Amino acid sequence: MPELIIPKDLLEKILDHCKMAFPNEACGILAGKGEQVSRVYAMTNIEPSPVSYFMDPGEQFRVQKEMRERGEGMIAIFHSHPQSPAYPSAKDVKLAFYDDAVYMIVGLSGSGADEIRAFNIREGNVTEIGIRAVE
Repeated sequence: MPELIIPKDLLEKILDHCKMAFPNEACGILAGKGEQVSRVYAMTNIEPSPVSYFMDPGEQFRVQKEMRERGEGMIAIFHSHPQSPAYPSAKDVKLAFYDDAVYMIVGLSGSGADEIRAFNIREGNVTEIGIRAVE
């Protein structure tokens, strides 16, 4: 996947969710078809921590069922880095279990200069992909 295509209002929704969880990490799932994101699922981090996240398994199951019913798939998993840059940590790489999903990371600087980046993570290899915000 060369780039992730996402409406600007959904990027704002992601950013808002991440800021609300601060100083802990936030997490969520992006659904849609192909490279086009059409829905954001803001998930519960049941491991509230500034350096880690773990999605609620029951909530994740319900979201995956809803995506199937809508004819959508999981395009990406997002989480925030409240105290570090928007780049996968060693733990992020180790826990990247979905080869076909993009991993989006929101870096929160606290200065208002927030950063959102996306990556393919396969077999320990990290490759950045573009994000195209659309109306």
